[in-house]
Amino acid sequence: MAPHDPGSLTTLVPWAAALLLALGVERALALPEICTQCPGSVQNLSKVAFYCKTTRELMLHARCCLNQKGTILGLDLQNCSLEDPGPNFHQAHTTVIIDLQANPLKGDLANTFRGFTQLQTLILPQHVNCPGGINAWNTITSYIDNQICQGQKNLCNNTGDPGLLQCVCADGFHGYKCMRQGSFSLLMFFGILGATTLSVSILLWATQRRKAKTS
Repeated sequence: MAPHDPGSLTTLVPWAAALLLALGVERALALPEICTQCPGSVQNLSKVAFYCKTTRELMLHARCCLNQKGTILGLDLQNCSLEDPGPNFHQAHTTVIIDLQANPLKGDLANTFRGFTQLQTLILPQHVNCPGGINAWNTITSYIDNQICQGQKNLCNNTGDPGLLQCVCADGFHGYKCMRQGSFSLLMFFGILGATTLSVSILLWATQRRKAKTS
């Protein structure tokens, strides 16, 4: 076997480095838009950075904390001059922690966070209320510069405000807007479905049979 040429290894190393760099750039370009909505990266003292660095197999990229599948678990958009979270904000509906402090946010954010079922820590500017209020969170703590909403409650089985969760009907209710009380009758449902399917089949069979006779 011919010996390895040291010169070939010397040229291989820069080539491999360039390939890894290209792959890194491609991966950066594939980030969700919400992660690059605000310039810069997550600051080391950020609660999102702390969460990401202390949770296994999570990585910081731009303004997001991602798992190995690319799912957003943390989002830090603090100090981004945002009046609203933006049209791409729902890309972060899988987040556990979000930091929006030091932004001139305006309006009610309840609808903005609808469907953020995993969210457990939300940091907002001091003048912005936690979406859903005290009924939607275990604790709300106000500081000079921010307000922290922690421990999202599951209010789906209560009669009050459903908070941020997308609720299904409570036990004993079904139908449009969960207005019908009582158990859902599977026997009736499948009976009606079967009768309708049979009627349509007979009608189609009769129609095709009539066309076959006249042709």
